[in-house]
Amino acid sequence: MLKILRALLPLLILTGCVWAGYWFLTHKPEQKTMEIPPVIVSVEGATLKKTTYPVKVPSQGTVRPRTQSTLLPEVAGKIIEVNPSFRPGGFFKKDDVLVKLDAVDYETAVVVAQAAVALAKVTLAEEQAKAEQAKENWKALGRTGDPGELVSRAPQVARAQADLAAAEARVVKAKRDVERTIIRAPYDGQVLEQTADVGQYVGQGTTLGRLFATDYVEIRLPLPERESQHLHLPEPFRDVQNAATPTKVHLRTTYVGRPVIWEGQVVRVESSLDTETRQPTAVAQVMDPYARRPDGMPPLKIGQFVEAEIEGNTLEDVYLIPRSAVRAGNEIILITPQGTLKRTTVEPLFGNEKHLVISALAAKSPKEGEILCLTPIPFPADGAKVNIGILDGQRATKPEGLAGKKKPDDKKTAATVPEGKPLP
Repeated sequence: MLKILRALLPLLILTGCVWAGYWFLTHKPEQKTMEIPPVIVSVEGATLKKTTYPVKVPSQGTVRPRTQSTLLPEVAGKIIEVNPSFRPGGFFKKDDVLVKLDAVDYETAVVVAQAAVALAKVTLAEEQAKAEQAKENWKALGRTGDPGELVSRAPQVARAQADLAAAEARVVKAKRDVERTIIRAPYDGQVLEQTADVGQYVGQGTTLGRLFATDYVEIRLPLPERESQHLHLPEPFRDVQNAATPTKVHLRTTYVGRPVIWEGQVVRVESSLDTETRQPTAVAQVMDPYARRPDGMPPLKIGQFVEAEIEGNTLEDVYLIPRSAVRAGNEIILITPQGTLKRTTVEPLFGNEKHLVISALAAKSPKEGEILCLTPIPFPADGAKVNIGILDGQRATKPEGLAGKKKPDDKKTAATVPEGKPLP
């Protein structure tokens, strides 16, 4: 009996395990299914409306004088007097005496030259008298015809005349050297640098200082090639007088933390392109940059770096697209009336750091009234559903076609452009 139990017990245990496994398989619990609602992104949008945009092309440059000169004496001498304005930063008027040299030696040279003139005149008178006497002697000897040049002393008279002319020329030169000891300003200007002072002996061609004119200054402004098409530039043409209206330009810099603006004009375009950037260069002028300003700001100084805005054409029937809404490759995202995304590529007419300007009349441009997505979306997909709120004035509304559809988490709204105003 014990042997039978030992043989049947494993079979019973095995049978029980099989039955238990079958029961668990046939009576497994029902799994609960959960529906996950689709994730709808909340975005900000703005309604596209046509507007106008005055083009202002940015550039930058350094202020330089229209005329800069190095002051050099034409004669040698000791400096005996210097104008108080002949100091770096000093102003002067045209023909003001800047430097005086010791003129004693040159005044002495005038006296010596005048004495040489007097002696030459006496010599010429003697030679002319001798020539007349020679002609009389020729006739007294009964000779006929004209006497030869040697007989009539014509070479001697010509030499005396030449000596007189040379002596008179030396007087003129000596007097001019006396005048050159007084060095005058060639134009209204300012002293940029002084390199000589009282008591110093200077030779002919020694640098006394550097000057520049102050009637106006110039700024070279490189022009971006694409933006230049919107400017009225005074291009130079041979044998044609340029009658184009100068283009206005505003120059901006900062002084003790405050912005300072000057107004100038683009007066010409240089004839060659920059060898490194291949860009044309315009030249702007600012008249009377050293005049006192009512706001107390300092003058526009030589060597100062300025940022420029050149006024261009006014673009009609355009959209202003914020830079934050433009993706790589000039791609923007529109929101359809069904509340889905639509990616499209636009061709910009002009752009700056804030906006991209596109034509509303181009074939690929969006239509007026379409909604532009302002929220940056990392991976937008065409047809993806979004939750959008449009703020029209003070009342939040839905795009046409979305009314009556409740969207979860509809918290964000976006500013649209009031009638007649561009996008921010």
